[in-house]
Amino acid sequence: MSRVHRQRAALDDLYARFNQRAYVYPDPLETLYPYEAVRDREIVGLIAAMLAFGGVGLILRSIARVLEPMENRPRDFLDTVTRARLRRMYKGFRYRWVDGDDLAAFLWAIRETVRLYGSLENAFTPLHETHEEPAMNRLTGLITRLRKCGGCGPNPLMSDPDAGSACKRLHLFLRWMIRKDCVDPGGWTVLTPAQCIVPVDRHMHRIALDMRLTRRKQADLKTALEVTAGFRRIRPDDPVRYDFALTRFGIRKEGAREAFVTRYRK
Repeated sequence: MSRVHRQRAALDDLYARFNQRAYVYPDPLETLYPYEAVRDREIVGLIAAMLAFGGVGLILRSIARVLEPMENRPRDFLDTVTRARLRRMYKGFRYRWVDGDDLAAFLWAIRETVRLYGSLENAFTPLHETHEEPAMNRLTGLITRLRKCGGCGPNPLMSDPDAGSACKRLHLFLRWMIRKDCVDPGGWTVLTPAQCIVPVDRHMHRIALDMRLTRRKQADLKTALEVTAGFRRIRPDDPVRYDFALTRFGIRKEGAREAFVTRYRK
């Protein structure tokens, strides 16, 4: 058995063990599950992903605070809400450096983008080809359209994909919406799983270093692309397949990270 086949076997065993709904909680991904309609799920997914930083308990409470007034109908809610009402509704919102004005501007940008393009997926098209990775070109197009439609200046919920960061939250959103298995709900067809980029934060960066998928010290875009390339050698059709299972090491006590890494590196 070749080394790549041994590595894939180790990862597939990890996937079989942890890529299950039973291991989702606590994770912002769980907030997408109640929404069967893609028109609602894409909105909830973008909100949840953009708030996915910091402690998971606070993340889940913040997402719940945003979604509560929408009464399980986010698309219909945004279709009828006014900008002034959004500002009033979320005036007291605060999650770390995101305040109510930031949130209201973000939600208004989603509303106006959806009204113009019909859906967030329809707005997820490249303005121009500037990068060899289709996902990066399309993310740039989406964020540019959100800012333009919303009339937004700088906003912590609409980060610039061209700034060189790993854009972990945006790539997490794409994983949720593009992949479909028992954990990722999917719904978008504008990209294939083969074109997705691994969401790299400090936890995934540490795992990737242990797996020798990168030697880079900074968890930036170059690192994310390098890590993705490493996984593509193992799963060209789905390099993000193992992201959920691998990140359980930082959440679930059942995960034996050291034992997995030892087996993977043999």
